[in-house]
Amino acid sequence: MSGDPSFVRPGPVEGLQLSSKTGEGFDRLSPNGLLSLRDDFPGVGSWHYLDSAATAQKPTAVIDAIARAYGPDYATVHRGVYERSANMTLAYEAARRKVAQFIGAASDSEIVYVRGATEGINLVAHSWADTQLKAGDRILLSMLEHHSNIVPWQIVAERVGAAIDVVPLTADGRIDLEAMAAMITPAHKLVALAHVSNVLGSVLDVRRAADISHSVGAKILIDGCQAVPRLAVDVQALDCDFYVFSAHKLYGPTGIGVLWSRKELLDAMPPYQGGGSMIDKVTFEKTTYAPAPTRFEAGTPHITGVVGLSAAIDYVQAIGLDAIHAHECALVGKARAALESINSVRVFGPEDSAGILSFEVEGVHPHDVGTILDETGVAIRAGHHCAQPLMRHLGVEATARASFGIYSDEGDVDALVKGIERVRKIFTND
Repeated sequence: MSGDPSFVRPGPVEGLQLSSKTGEGFDRLSPNGLLSLRDDFPGVGSWHYLDSAATAQKPTAVIDAIARAYGPDYATVHRGVYERSANMTLAYEAARRKVAQFIGAASDSEIVYVRGATEGINLVAHSWADTQLKAGDRILLSMLEHHSNIVPWQIVAERVGAAIDVVPLTADGRIDLEAMAAMITPAHKLVALAHVSNVLGSVLDVRRAADISHSVGAKILIDGCQAVPRLAVDVQALDCDFYVFSAHKLYGPTGIGVLWSRKELLDAMPPYQGGGSMIDKVTFEKTTYAPAPTRFEAGTPHITGVVGLSAAIDYVQAIGLDAIHAHECALVGKARAALESINSVRVFGPEDSAGILSFEVEGVHPHDVGTILDETGVAIRAGHHCAQPLMRHLGVEATARASFGIYSDEGDVDALVKGIERVRKIFTND
């Protein structure tokens, strides 16, 4: 990379490198006004991939950025004095600034790289909750939370003697904020809620939830995994205290994610792990730690993952989150209407669900639905979606879930509906 200025500006981190198929930019719409970006995703092709809520396919721009980072640009960060290492460090920290801008953070010092949202929640549970909560305190969750936003808090509660309360849902599957306001007390020190449900697609009014939490002095953590790929997020406007998301749902790589928190909160939190990079000075008598966010990033980081996350943000921002959300809402609306017209199909969640549609076919286990759909080239998720309490609330063991992305199109919806009709014929002899 020596002598190659394109790495920093406008290389794979600082600027979006379009594939040959996207050379004319992203002003591409199908005749009906939907986005037409399928060719940017080599993992999609003619496959009807409807499992983006589990993990999104990757555009060529992201794949190319990662390949370059592993190849001619590869070097460690924060350690080497040679040019390539210095340039990689510049790119790595430029990505942190990009993430901060992407979610409306006040500073890049508020951005902590983690392996994913799960680690981000565990970091807060360990470094904030473990030190701030005590016996008799309470934690407030909701009925629709992912296991990753339940289990860490159960571990903390058991360790410190706190208790957990659960906010119910409205009839259409939203977190009931009226009920939350009625049940929260000064004993509640932490609230942890999903911005968008990974099962129902219901969208939380985060600002209102934050106002309710802060009215009793509680901190609020938001799981943004399903929100960041499809909704514009401004953590300052939302007024939350912690926000987490994973890159792989944002068309980036696995193994990298983000924890955002206010600088004053991060500065007051002890390290989550010990090792290289996160220190100020080490002696056998005492170790002092680097300031946040470095103190939370022990060891050699996922360098290429950060590069891939940066490229994914470039890609999504070039399209526009408003366009992405409108595209997914149109597809979900079409799919919902079609499935609701089929006898024996029950659809869950609100009418305006964001990119996600869960359903069941009466008398057919979701795993059988998923298997039959797979035979026709349609990939959906079938199971409890790491949300077993929600499944019990819905009165089912599992659901089938179709989730959409920027590469999804009406042909995917048609294939899904045709596949469900085939499922019914197989199991009902209609």
